[in-house]
Amino acid sequence: MLKNILCYGDSLTWGYDAGKLARHRFEDRWSNVLQAELGNAAHVIEDGLNGRTTAFDDKLVAEDRNGASTLPTSLATHSPLDLVIIMLGANDMKPWVHGRAFVAANGMARLVKIVRNHTYFFEAPAPEVIMVSPPPVTRTDNVEFSEYFEGANVSSTHLAKAYRQYAEQLGCGFFDAGTVAQTTPVDGVHLDAENTRAIGKGIAPLVKATLGI
Repeated sequence: MLKNILCYGDSLTWGYDAGKLARHRFEDRWSNVLQAELGNAAHVIEDGLNGRTTAFDDKLVAEDRNGASTLPTSLATHSPLDLVIIMLGANDMKPWVHGRAFVAANGMARLVKIVRNHTYFFEAPAPEVIMVSPPPVTRTDNVEFSEYFEGANVSSTHLAKAYRQYAEQLGCGFFDAGTVAQTTPVDGVHLDAENTRAIGKGIAPLVKATLGI
C-alpha cells in the first residue's frame, strides 16, 4: 500500500536559494529528492514555511510561524499519514526567538507529542515520526543574516546532540542532516542545491527502514 509522508519544516524544506534569492527547482528540494528515492512506494508531501520555528511566535511577520500552532492543521489536511518528518530549529536560533539548542529540542518534543496525540479522521493510527536536526548555522559576511542569527553559529552546533537525546527518550527516529549537508556561506543559514539534495538522499535509508519499504 502507498505510504504517505509529510515533510514539515522551514525554508530548508521550502527550498530557499540564497544564491539566487529564489526557490530551488522542484527536483532539487530534499523532500522531492526523497520522493525520487522512494519511487512508487510512497507519496511525499512538502510543507515548508520560511521562518517557521518549532513552537515559538515570531511577531515580525504576518504569517503564523509557530510550528506547534500550525502542525495540527497540516496533519488534518494531509491525513492519513504513515510518517511525519520534522526538520525545524534553525529559526529558533535567532536571539529574539530564544537562541538555545536545548529549548529548540523541547520544541521538537512538543511537535512529536502533537503528532502522536492528534485525533485523526476515521480513527486512523498516529504516524511514525522522524526528528531531523538541521545543518548548523555557519559564519557569513552577509550583514543582515549575521544580525538575524547572531551567535547561532555556536548554539546551532548543539542541536544534533539535544535532538538525539529527545528522540531516544520519545522513541522516535532521528537523523542528523549535518552529517550529509552544510549551510552556504552566502548567508550562513540556507542550503545550495547540492546540499539540499544530499539530505533527501541521506535520509532515504532511514525512511525505508521505518516504513518497511
